[in-house]
Amino acid sequence: MNNSISKLLQKKRKQILEDWMTRQLANETLREDLMSNEDLREQSSELLDALLKAITDTNMTEENASDFETVNELLSGISISRARQGFSPRETGIYVFSLKDAFQKVLQDELKSDPTALYEASLKINKLMDNLGVTTFETFIKGREEVIIRQTSEITDISTPVIRLWDGILALPIIGTLDSSRTQVVMENLLEEIVQSGSTIAILDISGVPAVDSLVAQHLIKTVAATRLMGAECIISGIRPEIAQTVVHLGIDLSNIVTKATLASALKYAFGLLQLEVKKSLK
Repeated sequence: MNNSISKLLQKKRKQILEDWMTRQLANETLREDLMSNEDLREQSSELLDALLKAITDTNMTEENASDFETVNELLSGISISRARQGFSPRETGIYVFSLKDAFQKVLQDELKSDPTALYEASLKINKLMDNLGVTTFETFIKGREEVIIRQTSEITDISTPVIRLWDGILALPIIGTLDSSRTQVVMENLLEEIVQSGSTIAILDISGVPAVDSLVAQHLIKTVAATRLMGAECIISGIRPEIAQTVVHLGIDLSNIVTKATLASALKYAFGLLQLEVKKSLK
């Protein structure tokens, strides 16, 4: 083939960008709420310029060519950013593959008189854009995983708050499943608050725990033991009838731990330990 694909694409840079933008803006999944059209054009122009600068007639089918290092870094940044912004995998994929369509349109217009040259050029462009598509999805998944990890951490922190119920009395309501990693967070939060507040009583309320098995019970026992090592008494509240039956059925020994059916009962017991008495005011 006498024609140079790379030089042809570089020559048609403006046409390619306009066609690419037209395809993106015409797509019904376009998210103007997440990115303005001006920002989209700037992002697209930067990626296209980097790609056209890196392309040669010999490296288009080389998946790991060092010439595309800058392009891959730029595309990875775009994919991760889109994952964090809330774009879907489909929307991110369309961003890349609509550029592939724009390239193919130029090739068809310029090489339509030479079917063999058009076929060979199309194969190279398809290979190049498919490789970039793989990079896009790999980094998009990485970005989405980072978002999920961060959100999970934030939810864990929110769902394990340590509340100061009274001077010397802390409460930690637990909502959801209590696994090993979450037990560690619970213990760290509770022990840290015991040190900061100087509290001597901690109430673990498990009303929001859907089920208690032997593993959950062991986690609770460890938390109680850690609390006692800090010099504080630990009370477990929220023992529902079904939880009590499960504990007995599994043969779990909670005899050395104070347990109460409700948080109110646990608080009343804590008042007794501190020799406090709450009375209704008579007016």
